[in-house]
Amino acid sequence: MKKLRWQILVVAVTVVIVALLLLSQTQPISNNPRLPVAASGGIYTEALIGSMGRLNPMLDWNNSADRDIDRLIFSGLIRFDSRGLPQPDLAESWGTSSDGTQYNFSIRPNAVWHDGEPVTTDDVLFTIEMIKSSGSLFPQDIKDLWTEVEIKKLDDKTFQIKLPEPFAPFLDYVTFGVLPKHLLENVPADQLANAEFNLSPIGTGPYKFDSLITSGGQITGVTLTVNENYYLPRAYIEQIIFRFYPDSASAFDGYQQGVVLGVSQLTNDILQQALEEQTLSVHSSRLPQLGLVFLNLNNPNAVFLQNEKVRQALLLGINRNMIVSRIMQGQAIVADGPILPGSWAYYDEIQHFDYDPDAAMVLLKDEGYVIPAGGGEVRALDGQFLEFTLVHPNDEIHTKIAQAIQANWALIGVKANLQSVPYDSLITDFLSTRNYQAALADLNTARTPDPDPYLFWHQAEATGGQNYSQWDNRTASEFLESARTQTDFESRARLYRNFQVVFAKELPSLPLYYPVYSYGVDAQVQGVQVAPMYDVSDRLALLPEWYLITRRTLEATPAP
Repeated sequence: MKKLRWQILVVAVTVVIVALLLLSQTQPISNNPRLPVAASGGIYTEALIGSMGRLNPMLDWNNSADRDIDRLIFSGLIRFDSRGLPQPDLAESWGTSSDGTQYNFSIRPNAVWHDGEPVTTDDVLFTIEMIKSSGSLFPQDIKDLWTEVEIKKLDDKTFQIKLPEPFAPFLDYVTFGVLPKHLLENVPADQLANAEFNLSPIGTGPYKFDSLITSGGQITGVTLTVNENYYLPRAYIEQIIFRFYPDSASAFDGYQQGVVLGVSQLTNDILQQALEEQTLSVHSSRLPQLGLVFLNLNNPNAVFLQNEKVRQALLLGINRNMIVSRIMQGQAIVADGPILPGSWAYYDEIQHFDYDPDAAMVLLKDEGYVIPAGGGEVRALDGQFLEFTLVHPNDEIHTKIAQAIQANWALIGVKANLQSVPYDSLITDFLSTRNYQAALADLNTARTPDPDPYLFWHQAEATGGQNYSQWDNRTASEFLESARTQTDFESRARLYRNFQVVFAKELPSLPLYYPVYSYGVDAQVQGVQVAPMYDVSDRLALLPEWYLITRRTLEATPAP
C-alpha cells in the first residue's frame, strides 16, 4: 500500500506540472504586451509659403497656399491616387457608356456639408455653372469644355454628363471642389470674389473651417478642426493650423523656433540645413513637370535635326546625371520620356540613353559626319557644321543647365550658341511662333493626372498647337488618338506604351529631368506618406491618415 501511495503521488505531481506548463503557454490576452496604434487628438501646425487670398475652389487656381487649405475643406466628385487612377470621393460610383460619351455619377448618401445640410445633385450643377462664369478663375479651356457638355439631373443624388465626343481624360475635369448652392445661390457670379463665404467657407472635406488668425490687421493663419461627419473615416489629428510665411527660409526658421511642425516647401537654399535637422523628416516627390530641350524639326537652318540618329547623339552627349546632382542639387529625376514615372501609363522598358559621348560620336560618324582627329566641330560631307542656337530662360537654374549642355555638346563636336530670354518671351516669341532651332523649357502638366500627351506630340498640334517640335509621326499620332477614346485603362496603357516606344526611338525632343518637390514634417508626426504629385497640394492628400497621438492595443496571440 505504501508503494502504491507513492506511485499515486508521483502521478499527481506530474499532472500538476503538466497543467502548469499548459497554462503558461495559454496566458490570458490581457497579460500580453500592448502595441501603439493611431489615436485621435493633437494639433498639427504647418508653415505655408505665400499668403491667403480667398478660401474658395473657384478662386484658388493661381494661389497654391489657398489650394492647400481648400484641399482639406472641400471635396471633388472623384480624386486620383498616386498612380493617377480615379478613386471615389463625393461620388461613390460612376459609370461610363460603351462609346465613352456618357457618364452617370452617384453622390454618397451620407455626404453632408459642414453645416449639416445634405450634398445634392443641385450643388454639383450649381458649381459647374460657377466654373463657366466670369467669376471663376478657371482657365478658358476648362470653361469651354463645360460649355460643350450636356448635364442632366436624374434625382437628388444622381446625374448624367454627356460629352459631344469620346474623351478619356474627362475625369480630370470632375475633381473641382463642389460648392454649397444653399449658401451661394444668391451671390452673383461676378461678385463671387467679394463673398463673405470666402473668409468662412463651408465644405464637405475631412476638415472644416474654424477661424482666421490675424495680427496687425493681416491674416497670418487659418485654423481647421476635424469634420466629425465626414463620409470617409474620420481624420486622426484634431486640429490643423496653417501659418503663412513669405519664403521657405522664414518658414524653416519658424520650425526651428518651435512655432510649426511642418514646412510646406524646402527650397534649395535651405534644403541642406533641413536635411541636417535631426528632428525633421524631409519628404520628396516627383512634380508633374518635364524639363526638356525642344528641337524644331522644321527649321530650314537646322535641317540636320530631322535626322533621328543626330537627335540620339545629342541626347547621348548630355550628362543629365550631372545636371540633376550638381545644378539641381538632387532635386530632380533623370527623364527618359514624356509620360511621368509613377503614372499607370508609364512604361519603364523604353530605351534609355545614358551619358556616352563616345557612342554619340560613333552615331555621328555612321551618319557621314567628319570628326577632326584633334577635336573641334564635326561637319557633314557638304561642309555644314553641326551648329545651332539653344534658346533658354534667363533665370539662374536654366542658365546653368544650358551652359552645361553647351559644354557637353562641345565635347562631341556640336556647337550650341546660347540665347537667354525671359520665360514669357521664350513661349510667345520662340516656341509658339516656331521661330527657334532648339529651346530649353519645361512642360507643366499640373492638375491633370491623366497622362494624355496628345497636345504636345500629336501631328494635328504641330501648327498652332503645343507640338512645338512639329513632330509629324502618323503611327505615334494614331496611338494617341485611340488612347483618347478608350475607356478601358488596360487598353489605354498598351497604347501609351507603344507611343513611348516610338518616342524613344525617334526622340523628337530631348527629355532631361522631372523636377522634385521637397517638404518637411517633424518626426513626431507619424503616418506621413509620399506619393507622386499631380499638384503641390497632393502632399496633403493623405493627411487624414497622419497622427500625433497613439494608444496601446492588445497584441493578438495565436491560439495554441
